[in-house]
Amino acid sequence: MERESMEFDVVIVGAGPAGLSTACRLMQLANEKGQELMVCVVEKGSEVGAHILSGAVFEPRALNELFPDWKEKGAPLNTEVTEDHIYLLNDDTSSRKLPNAMTPKTMHNKGNYIVSMGNVCRWLAEQAEQLGVEIFPGFAAADIFYNDDGSVGGVITGDMGVGENGEPKDGYMPGMELRAKYTVFAEGCRGHLGKTLIEKFELDKDSSPQHYAIGFKEIWDVDPEVHQEGLVVHSAGWPLSDATGGSYLYHAEDNQILVGLIVDLNYENPHLSPFDEFQRLKHHPVISQYLKNGKRVSYGARAIAKGGFNSLPKMTFPGGLLVGCNAGTLNFAKIKGNHTAMKSGMIAAETIFEAISENPESPTKELNTFTENFKNSWVYDELYRSRNFGPAIHKFGNFWGGAFNTLEQNFFGGNLFVNLKDEHKDYAQMKMADECQKPDYPKPDGVLSFDKLSSVFLSNTNHEEDQPCHLQLKDDSIPIQVNLPKYNEPAQRYCPAGVYEVIEEEGEKKFQINAQNCVHCKTCDIKDPSQNIRWVVPEGTGGPNYPNM
Repeated sequence: MERESMEFDVVIVGAGPAGLSTACRLMQLANEKGQELMVCVVEKGSEVGAHILSGAVFEPRALNELFPDWKEKGAPLNTEVTEDHIYLLNDDTSSRKLPNAMTPKTMHNKGNYIVSMGNVCRWLAEQAEQLGVEIFPGFAAADIFYNDDGSVGGVITGDMGVGENGEPKDGYMPGMELRAKYTVFAEGCRGHLGKTLIEKFELDKDSSPQHYAIGFKEIWDVDPEVHQEGLVVHSAGWPLSDATGGSYLYHAEDNQILVGLIVDLNYENPHLSPFDEFQRLKHHPVISQYLKNGKRVSYGARAIAKGGFNSLPKMTFPGGLLVGCNAGTLNFAKIKGNHTAMKSGMIAAETIFEAISENPESPTKELNTFTENFKNSWVYDELYRSRNFGPAIHKFGNFWGGAFNTLEQNFFGGNLFVNLKDEHKDYAQMKMADECQKPDYPKPDGVLSFDKLSSVFLSNTNHEEDQPCHLQLKDDSIPIQVNLPKYNEPAQRYCPAGVYEVIEEEGEKKFQINAQNCVHCKTCDIKDPSQNIRWVVPEGTGGPNYPNM
């Protein structure tokens, strides 16, 4: 197909913290040197921040480097952490508060801020545009454009106005080729183009498998009498008996509380429902004391890349780079990835600018110097010191893994002479349904706990209905013929948005995909035991529209 094309020096896919930091740093360098540089950012959400979901307690280290005057510029970091509480939840009513000395110091948050990362990204986008970056929200990077020599030459945005049958509708607009000397992929966790590049260039051949969790988040307006602005609460233990993970509850500004649960996706029981585990959590007294007279105002879910140092792929390939959570730079020992994502993007920008400055017309295809620059940075050191954190939890469980991590982080600074690794892929851990017990999930009460559909409503998720399904099955028969008898088709439960159902029509079981509900969390692409679901981008602007996540 003949497509219109636009030429840039650098194209960045994704207007999250990594992509926007890449863009800002590139233009800072260009402006400092008086060099003209054309940089664009494409973002599949309806606006910058629409698809951003993060806890988030934010460590400002990278931001301090990128914009030392961020306070004067009005960055939305308004709530400094005042206190850390960490609990071990024993069962549905009892708990034990752990002294700080008994918890990894990586979990201590003095000097950090409780933020909406959606709003931080909106602010970063303003800074980028003031520096001269072009940002195109509502345009999904659907495919990769390759040069004749096999190097990456840019991206192709998704066609608009294609019907469910694959035929153009009235108002059809073909996607454009956005060509660049370098393309930076900053799509976030399990980016569909990043996944393609990792496979094509075998970027993970020397790494442990990437590991994932699903993170839930709700925003609540709460009674001012129970609100303690700046308080950070984390917990481990109940309700997760068949999985590892933990909860968070952050007291933000304006009498709002951010509450969520992180469930590791290496769990074995196919009957487990991460969504229902989260709903149970909110009834525990440690959590419910803050929420019981409040009102839930937002809901969302997103996969988290938590493999850390051992799972980092090679981040360079001919024509571009992987940065941020697309590469897996999150530090799970801190439950933080925004500062590391930003720093990886800044290193990418500095490497790219140097290469273009040395040879503007034909810069080197593969940015091998990025690898050395990354290794010499604090983000590499930080991830290295946390390399054992996730594998310890996977191998020893929350309690003993937590004890190991406290010992290593607090007494050895992350440099214990042990290298723990988890070489098992998350999706391959699932056991047969008849080997596992079904959890007894109580019905939601509509006060603290809710059903999936009312939750999805609060995510403001929307897709154009008459379009090809963006949740593609490699083999249509597998859900009913393989996954249902073996695993009781777990897509019905691991999806946090009610996208997948097994229904009965004329006496026969049928697998139904409600793609309209999809919140773009990517869990299906990760956890399906048959690896039969492939998540691709829908039309631009589709998906959630998070106001403050």
